[in-house]
Amino acid sequence: MVWSTKYRRPVLTGWVERGLKNLLPKIAKRYDFQIKYLEIMPDHVHVFVTSHPQHAPSKLYKAMKGISGKLLFKHYPHLRHYLWGGKLWNPSTFVETIGHISEQTVKKYIEDQKS
Repeated sequence: MVWSTKYRRPVLTGWVERGLKNLLPKIAKRYDFQIKYLEIMPDHVHVFVTSHPQHAPSKLYKAMKGISGKLLFKHYPHLRHYLWGGKLWNPSTFVETIGHISEQTVKKYIEDQKS
């Protein structure tokens, strides 16, 4: 799954990045799925999850985006100064299953994002 900040603003740095890295696994635990790989770029997030087939991917990313957006604004109110409209995340999200490629390929892609 990949999603970006509103207007691709590079606000996911420093304390905000660390806060999001701590927050997403807690959301995953609450909603009964596992984050296998996670990389946060200044303006977008890459996350590889595994879950029971009963969980629709749309519900997983909506939980991650919705809860994290609200809590990040609460803990880091200065974010609102960089974003118009009061939303942290862009409404679009890219989601794909990995049936046709290996997990190692996805892992390498996510890990290589910072380089």
